[in-house]
Amino acid sequence: MQEPQGITVSQLTERARGIFRDIVDSYLETGAPVGSRTLSRMGGLQLSAASIRNVMQDLEELGLLAAPHTSAGRVPTEQGLRLFVDGMMQAAQPSREDVAAIEAEAMRAGASLEDLLSRTTSVLSGLAQCAAVVATPKTEPALRQLNLVRLGPGRALAVLVGADGSIENRVMALPEGLPDHVLEQAQNYVNARLSGLTLADAAGRLRQQMATDRAELDRLTADLVEQGLAIWSNDGARPVLIVRGQAHILDSADLDRTRALLEELEQKEELARLLDRAREAEALRIFIGAETQLFALTGSSVIAAPYRGADGRVIGVVGVIGPTRLNYARVVPMVDFTANRLSRLMA
Repeated sequence: MQEPQGITVSQLTERARGIFRDIVDSYLETGAPVGSRTLSRMGGLQLSAASIRNVMQDLEELGLLAAPHTSAGRVPTEQGLRLFVDGMMQAAQPSREDVAAIEAEAMRAGASLEDLLSRTTSVLSGLAQCAAVVATPKTEPALRQLNLVRLGPGRALAVLVGADGSIENRVMALPEGLPDHVLEQAQNYVNARLSGLTLADAAGRLRQQMATDRAELDRLTADLVEQGLAIWSNDGARPVLIVRGQAHILDSADLDRTRALLEELEQKEELARLLDRAREAEALRIFIGAETQLFALTGSSVIAAPYRGADGRVIGVVGVIGPTRLNYARVVPMVDFTANRLSRLMA
């Protein structure tokens, strides 16, 4: 995470920091614009409304505040929220109540990983009052069957069936003049010798066979098998997304934005790509509004943290999706704790 370009917390005066913090705190609590009179009546600043207005004007010129309507009140911009979250927010440990709720739901989960992730995501959604999402560990399918069908000169259709019932159809290029019996031999070898193996295991078995004198395939056939396996591997392992708590989004008064956000949550491929950014960072990430292409129009925030498997490698991501007016100080440690709890359960 990084502070907005052109302005850092250290560049703000102590007075500006105090006013900016009070505006953000009030906005996150109420969702309403904050005016200078309101701030002066709060008493903590010991400043007149006129002095506060001058500072608010400076903060607006810096791009940290905006006036949403014709009212004198101001709200933090997405740039202002980023500055606050990265440079001013003091995130505490999750509350005992939040910890107890997450722990209890995790312990109620059955033996399956999906049940654990589903329950954990549901309780996180309820506590944060947001939609919650978890990307499950990527699973590598096992081969069941390969069919190779010649389409014409230099082309064949590879139909790969996974042990989970998934089917992948891909057109593959063939060497010029490749005889039909090579296609049949490659297909039979995969079905007889590699069925039931994962992609990595199948490729390893093939290399081992070719390295011995007992190889059952000639080089041309082995190359064709390798090409077929490579076509399947290009799709990579398939992650599964579990989304819970979309109903919390319906609480918003902005129906158009709510409808758009619900549509965005259905774009599982784009959502998985966003969560991959948290996976790659291997640390909690906060995405605010237009920082993500997926949620740019709805002005939503995403807080996501990776969780790890027994070997310490990142295997999935858990997080929440809600309005930019989130209680970041409470939700951030909540998401972080949930990710750590999943990691401990995976160990």
